[in-house]
Amino acid sequence: MKDWNDAARLFSTTAVAHLATLQPDGAPQVVPLWIDRHGDDALVLFSGAGSRKDRNITRDARVALSITAPDDPYVMAAVRGTVVERVEGEAGMALIDGLSQKYAGKPYGVREGLVAFIIRPTSWWSHDYGDAG
Repeated sequence: MKDWNDAARLFSTTAVAHLATLQPDGAPQVVPLWIDRHGDDALVLFSGAGSRKDRNITRDARVALSITAPDDPYVMAAVRGTVVERVEGEAGMALIDGLSQKYAGKPYGVREGLVAFIIRPTSWWSHDYGDAG
């Protein structure tokens, strides 16, 4: 499925996504994380400021993500994109609290040392492997 909404709908669920960034030597690093749609055509996630994820993204903004439906692991989506914004301070905490509200039902407990990222997808696909036959 090539329609953005087919892929993006999975990022609106409470499923945990996996983010791949590039290490300094070019090797991939993959971590599970909370994620959500940001507007109609972007995604949002967060990390600790200065973490390996933050440093990787700051050096090379290209990322890849994958996710499966929370109720059916055969329904999945994958996205490649670019981090277009690093959001700190109160604006970053507002995004982080939105993610925490979605996944945990309350504002995030840590109130400093965090940064949010806005990802602009450049390509995506989704598939229901349960429909394979």
